[in-house]
Amino acid sequence: MKNYVILLFCSVILSSCAGEFNKVLKSTDYDYRYEFAKQSFAEGKYSHAETLLREMITLKKGTDEAQESLYMLAMSEFMNRDYDVASETFKKYYKTYPKGDYAEVAMFYDGQALFESAPEPRLDQTPTLGAIAAFQQFLDFYPQSELRPVAQSRLFDLQDKLVQKELLSAQLYYNLGGYFGNINSNSESNYSSSIIVAQNALKTYPFMRNREDFALLIMKSKFQLAENSSEDKRADRYRDAEDECYGFLNEYPESKNCELAQKFITKCKKYTKE
Repeated sequence: MKNYVILLFCSVILSSCAGEFNKVLKSTDYDYRYEFAKQSFAEGKYSHAETLLREMITLKKGTDEAQESLYMLAMSEFMNRDYDVASETFKKYYKTYPKGDYAEVAMFYDGQALFESAPEPRLDQTPTLGAIAAFQQFLDFYPQSELRPVAQSRLFDLQDKLVQKELLSAQLYYNLGGYFGNINSNSESNYSSSIIVAQNALKTYPFMRNREDFALLIMKSKFQLAENSSEDKRADRYRDAEDECYGFLNEYPESKNCELAQKFITKCKKYTKE
């Protein structure tokens, strides 16, 4: 019985709130509607606020409330997790009001909205690149902002996604090389592609956190390339693989993969002895 009373009470409250919102929607008193939108925004009722503010940004155009309406609309969209739309609205705000009260925050949240919508590394990273550009723009415009540390942290996280995508790509080429088996043009091509992708990633992202993962793939790919080579190319490729193994040991002397590097060197030496 007690639970029933509580549910009935909640139902009445929700019905009352819905009734009040519908009343506001039908009202021709735009100041009243604007104040209700602000109240809804302050109370975290972002769906109500968004619905009302979409009309307000047109009705309030040219007034003191215009920029506030646009900013609240963008934040409401963001809080409703409509990130792509929110990003566009934040852009509209700081382009329309470059010296507005909320220009700094709007530019930051443009990046944050794109950050939230950035896909996992396996997918197309166009949104990630957009988020990086947005945060970089924010740092250029507001180098002394209190939000600077957060923006910089986001940039590192976004770069990690791009790095991870490159790593997945290099790993895929490596796996495909092994799939095709021994001496095979496709196999050689895939090992070579794995090396190229990994090397380019190391050049593009010199301060990445997982350099060793790429270095390991390069070493393994060069060894497998030698293993799968025709007789006329084998000696040179084993020599190249051996050099790569020594380079790996020098750069990562504490790596758990040092034993693998030594194993490769032993095998390479069988073909590189004068």
